[in-house]
Order: sequence, then C-alpha cells, then structure tokens
Amino acid sequence: MHLFRRILVIFMALLMLCAPLMARAEFVEPTLPPDTEAYDPEHPELLSEDQIYARAAIVIEESTGNVIFEKNADTIMYPASTTKIMTVLLGILAGNMSDTVTVSAHAVDLPDDATTISLDEGEQINMQDLLYGTLMRSANDGAMAIAEHISGSEAAFAELMNQTAAAYGMTNTHFVNPHGLHDPNHFTTARDMAILAREAMLNDTFRDIAGRVTYNMAATSFTRERTITTRHRIMRPTYNDDTNKYYYSYATGIKSGYTDQAGYCYVGSATKNGVNLISVVMYSGYYHYMDDTERLLEYGFSQYEHVTLSELYEKNPITVYTSGYSLDDTLLGELELACSPKITGKTAEITATRAEIEYLTSSLRDLVLVQYERDLVAPISAGEVIGTMTYLTASGEPIEYNLIATRTINERTDRPPTLEEIEAYTLADPNPFPPLTVELVLLLLSPFLAVAAIILVIRFLFSRYKKFYARLPKNRNRYVK
Repeated sequence: MHLFRRILVIFMALLMLCAPLMARAEFVEPTLPPDTEAYDPEHPELLSEDQIYARAAIVIEESTGNVIFEKNADTIMYPASTTKIMTVLLGILAGNMSDTVTVSAHAVDLPDDATTISLDEGEQINMQDLLYGTLMRSANDGAMAIAEHISGSEAAFAELMNQTAAAYGMTNTHFVNPHGLHDPNHFTTARDMAILAREAMLNDTFRDIAGRVTYNMAATSFTRERTITTRHRIMRPTYNDDTNKYYYSYATGIKSGYTDQAGYCYVGSATKNGVNLISVVMYSGYYHYMDDTERLLEYGFSQYEHVTLSELYEKNPITVYTSGYSLDDTLLGELELACSPKITGKTAEITATRAEIEYLTSSLRDLVLVQYERDLVAPISAGEVIGTMTYLTASGEPIEYNLIATRTINERTDRPPTLEEIEAYTLADPNPFPPLTVELVLLLLSPFLAVAAIILVIRFLFSRYKKFYARLPKNRNRYVK
C-alpha cells in the first residue's frame, strides 16, 4: 500500500509537470479583440492590426522587399511546413532536376499523421517530381528525401539551411529539420519568412512549382503515374467539387503549414496589375489564415502601383514650342510629343507606392535625359521623330524612347528666309554670279560714285576759298626794300 501511494504521488507530480507543456501544445483558435471595427473589403486600405487574426504577419513588395504592413513581424514563431520553402529552394539550387533520388528508411520514418506522397523505402523517384510533390502536397517524406539526397543526412542539410538563411539575412531563424514538424529549436519570424519567400520567388523554377494547382508525376519504381493537386485551398477555384469561397484569383503560391504549436500558417504570393507581393501569416485560424492572407495582399495592392515609363510619361507629356508656324495655327506652334520605345517591347517598368508614382510623374523631367535631333521650326509632320528620351533603370541600364510629333505644323508662307535657307539657295544656284541688275550695278559703282562725290565737294570748297581771297583789297602802303 505504501509503495502504491509513492507511485501515485510520483505519477501526479509528473502529470502536474507535464500539464503546462500539454496546454502549450494545444492549438487555440485566435480571435479578434472584441472592440475591433469590422473589416470592410470595399476599403482594404483601412486595414488595422486588430483586423488580422494571426499573431504575426507581414506583407512586402516583391521586387524591392519593402515592407508595406506588419504585425509582430519579429516575434519568434514556429514555421511548421512553410519550412519546405527552404527545402525545395535548396533542392533546386543544389540539386539536378534530372537526378534519380533513392528514398531511405529514415526518410519515411515519420509520425502517422504526417502528410506524405506515400514514398516507400528503396523507391526511386525523379528529383523534379520530388520537388513538385513536396511543395504542392506538403510531403514530409519528400522533404526528407531531398535533404538526404543533397547533403547526405538530415543534420547536414539543416546546417545548409541555416547557412543559407544567414546569407539571406534571416537573423532570427534556426532550422533543425527539412519538413517543419515541431521542434522547440526550429523557429523563425514572419519577417524572415518573407525574406525567404522573396528569394524563392525570384527563382523561375520555384515560382513555377509554387504556382501549380495540378501536376502530373511520372511513374516511379514503386508507383504508377499520377496527378497531384495542391493542398493550398486559396489557389483552387473549386474545392471538393464545390465553389471555393476562399479562392483568391490573384494568388501565385506558396506554402501552408500547421502544427499545434505553430497554428495555421501561410506564406503567400500574389500578382495584380503588375504588382507582385509576398505575405506571411503565422499562428492564425483554420479558415482565418486565408482571410488574413487576402486582407494583407489587398492592403498591399491598395498601396502600390505598377506602371511602364510610357504610362508614366502619358500622365505628363513633354510640350515644346515651335517657331515659323503658320498664322492659321490655332495652338500658336505648341506641340505635344508622344514617346515610344526605340526597341519594340523594351520598356522601363516601375513599381512604387501611389505617392511615389505621383511624385515621379511630376518630376519626370529630372529622371530622363532629353535630346532634340532637329530645330523646333515649322514645318513639322505628325509622326516625325523630334528627339530621344533616355531613362536609366535601377540597375543602370539605359532605355531609349523616341519623342514623336503628335500633329502637323505648317510653316508661315510670308516669313523671311532663315540663314540656312539663304545658304542652301545660294549653294543650289548653278550661276555663281548673281544676275546683272540696275540695283547690282549701282551697288558695284557705289564706292566709285562716293569717291567722285567727295572729290567734287573738295573741288567746290577749294574754288570757293580761292574766290574769297581774290576779293580781298591789297595793301598799297606796304612795300619791300
């Protein structure tokens, strides 16, 4: 009896010690604060932190990495299966898509409730199929097979994952496995996962895998050919043959995840009107992770705009003022110039906030180099290239545009000839000597006539002088001895 009591006390003590751990492991559906204003999908730009169910969230613009919205983005969280973003990216970067991967016993030694693509020990599968299956179906066995094929062991691959995370600037992340099954030392943040997702989506192969809804997997040594469908409900127009109200038409990926400790997570991406965004929600609800994702992305799209330089130019085109225009020209020589890429299809593209786009529109003259190829003198024909406009991209690449006249401007018929026209007329005259006219003769004789006139005036004055002194009386009282 005494021994039984001891055992019971020890059991109760252990139970009490484990109770907090068990409580922490149980998933609790997150809710919004009771006084939160209802979210208005008609005004996504009014999103607040309290309208996001997730404990941590962020949305960034893909091309720059600029943060648009965040909530507890640096809080340490568990990533669950979003870990497989790193696994698949490293499989692409360090592996070969045509490799044949042999599945080990360790790769399939997983908990009964772990999601898989039903690999078996000794099965041989193509690396490309393994990557697609792992990301689309969140296959834990696939993630393990990738890790062992790339690095030889799970531990070595985890080390590679951490080295890569550090290189990307993921300063609050530590990986211990390739699949994301819970481990207290396997953690990250919403900001770090956004950094990782941005790097992944810049890879064309990863972007294709992330954006697939269905994929045909080739037969393996153990299974026949099969078609797989993504587990990401947000990317599927229908679900279980019914219309899917959580479908988000702009979604382009990427990866969901869940454990009791991580809650429902989703790293998403979307493209709308040329703007590419990355979103992350961590520890959200069973359905709310999709609501959170759409709210974040719609907020981002409300803040950002994507334009080509041609579209930017059309909002504030260059206007020049010509001379020598016809008196009938109602615009008094004013000429608006259109722009067109010198190389068809090669145009500058700009993604920025709406405020930045407005500033760039008003300051376009400061962003481009304009050079005119002809004088702004009539006549000018519609469609004529007047000059060029050069824009330097962020990478320093010059992109040139032709500046084109949008209308015809006729010349003034009674205007005096320009110096250039006089020179051209003279050079075109086959007779190098001008025709002999009265005016030309007078012009040629004018120097001689002028000299003769001067001589006549001098002679006239001299004669008057002599006559004057001739009339003066002579002094007769003076004499000279």
